[in-house]
Amino acid sequence: MSRSFNRKQEIYKINRDLFVLSYGALVAQLCKDYERDEDVNKNLDSMGYNIGIRLIEDFLANTGIKKCRSYNETVDVIAKVAFKMYLGITPTMIGGNDGGNSFSLILDANPLDDYVEELPPGRSSLSYCNLLSGIIRGALEMIHLPADVTFIQDRLKGDDVTEIGITFLQKSDEKKSKRNK
Repeated sequence: MSRSFNRKQEIYKINRDLFVLSYGALVAQLCKDYERDEDVNKNLDSMGYNIGIRLIEDFLANTGIKKCRSYNETVDVIAKVAFKMYLGITPTMIGGNDGGNSFSLILDANPLDDYVEELPPGRSSLSYCNLLSGIIRGALEMIHLPADVTFIQDRLKGDDVTEIGITFLQKSDEKKSKRNK
């Protein structure tokens, strides 16, 4: 059994590394195709969104998770289950203690930038991992929770951590009142 488990871990690591390297090549190609960082960021977000609207079905089918009762619970599931399931990491969630609609996910490690030491020269506005924002936004939209998802901090831009901000576009009380109608 231990040998089987180790083999699965090796395959997972190979798949993850292949994905990370392929992602790097994708970003490099987008940087060649578009002069402006904003255009690259927009394309990465759009690709992520399209992945997210499909990935949510896989996530729900494989986890059996039912509808979350609050934004806090939703972001907690994203951090502890979805990130762990697809990227092998568990970000720290901050915010939401006041029942509000704004949260942050703090990534101590970000597998998408494992092989990246710094942003390409002249690309200081590039949001290298913007695919993640789009994935989260697309997945949330498919479960009727529209949100604004952006990078607040980025290690590749010299910050101490990578932070993804999630702001739900409906207040919690609006969500409840619509359910009761």
